[in-house]
Amino acid sequence: EVQLVESGGGLVQTGGSLRLSCAASGFTFAFDDYAIGWFRQAPGKEREGVSCINNSKGKTHYADSVKGRFTISSDKAKNTVYLQMNNLKPEDTAVYYCAADARGNNWDLVREYDYWGQGTQVTVSS
Repeated sequence: EVQLVESGGGLVQTGGSLRLSCAASGFTFAFDDYAIGWFRQAPGKEREGVSCINNSKGKTHYADSVKGRFTISSDKAKNTVYLQMNNLKPEDTAVYYCAADARGNNWDLVREYDYWGQGTQVTVSS
């Protein structure tokens, strides 16, 4: 059974930083064979892609709204993907989800992802 467990969310002031973690287990294929994406969903809004790492293709992707502030990375030994979030803004407030996709073709499409975590709340106060 595939499990994705997010952690690291919390309350932070504008300009602060958080590091989210996504611990994966139960994959059929090797950890690096999956694209791991981070999505977020604010109240009343659609879920949107934030970032993705695809080690099999050697690629990372970022939404324009987070470029230069967020960094995605992975630790293969721990089957964990991280999202370092710096210079946080109130508009970054959302529930953040990690997701896994065995195909890795369209990183920011929700429907492309096969597995999802339960989410972690990030709140940025002004």
